[in-house]
Amino acid sequence: MAIRFDQLSDYCGHGFDTLIDVRSPAEFAEDRLPDAINLPVLSNEERARVGTIYKQEAPFAARKVGAALVARNAAHHIEDSLAEKPGSWRPLVYCWRGGQRSGAFASILQQIGWRAETIEGGYRSYRRLVAQALYDTSWPGRIVLIDGNTGTGKTAVLALLKERGVQTLDLEGIARHRGSVLGPMPGGQPSQKGFESAIASVLAKLDRDRPLVIEAESSKVGARIVPPSLWKAMLHAPRIVLSASRPVRAEHLVDAYQDLWSDPALLDARLDQLIPFHGRDVVDVWRSLHKAGDLQTLAIDLMERHYDTRYARSRDRAEGSVSANIEADRLDAGGVARVASQVAEVIKSL
Repeated sequence: MAIRFDQLSDYCGHGFDTLIDVRSPAEFAEDRLPDAINLPVLSNEERARVGTIYKQEAPFAARKVGAALVARNAAHHIEDSLAEKPGSWRPLVYCWRGGQRSGAFASILQQIGWRAETIEGGYRSYRRLVAQALYDTSWPGRIVLIDGNTGTGKTAVLALLKERGVQTLDLEGIARHRGSVLGPMPGGQPSQKGFESAIASVLAKLDRDRPLVIEAESSKVGARIVPPSLWKAMLHAPRIVLSASRPVRAEHLVDAYQDLWSDPALLDARLDQLIPFHGRDVVDVWRSLHKAGDLQTLAIDLMERHYDTRYARSRDRAEGSVSANIEADRLDAGGVARVASQVAEVIKSL
């Protein structure tokens, strides 16, 4: 009998040795359950082929072709990825809706002697709980925002707070985007569903008696939308505002954006996106500064002309109170550590 999960926390504490997603690689890439591995019983092409047969010929013909493909792929996984699993291994298997693909694979594993089980409703049941938590109900617990202009070290401070045991949610990290026109990270962003699943995973493990610390963002991180329940809570959350002089912030940005400065073609493409806001002449000045290697001046000018005014407008929409203002005289490793210590003390008092 398939196992039924009624809460998001059930998916994080299922107690099995391995969580196996047998959907196609494309389905898995879009979104998956937390910590799942992908052992597809149908490739992307095979899934499309079976679906075509089902629609254009007959369900029986599709099931027959699908069964042969599943058996062949299952054999490969058993001989390869699962070859060293002991007899006591307990896998939990799921597919799109907990039907034929997961049932077939789990049955084969059970015949070997492994105590395999499936999830009732498959991925769809999990996605339903994610949508319910992030769209249909209020965000539980308290949120504290780390706010401040570009280059004030918010992301670095958040990382240090996590190391020190503070409960955090790194939206930029899970969105793989630094939250600005120049902010995309290598590898691209996850899907919206993948972004939401990562947030839901934090929510499932949330200690509601402790504040959750988040870096202040707009309603979108790159192309990913912050889910409504979280965004509403962020708008009303108390803020700890970090500040530093523009030269100090520029030095921090020069270090933080090394991947961008070292790739002229990539930087040019990102700067092109700023032409509608500032005109080609201004963007050409920025390109000239980069070409001359004057990254400090480039960073300062970007802050003065672009980032600071936009952060000010975004901050005006926030409804939460300012709990503390913390100014850094430097943002090297030692400076960031001192700011993190000050932020941690403020959080204790909230």
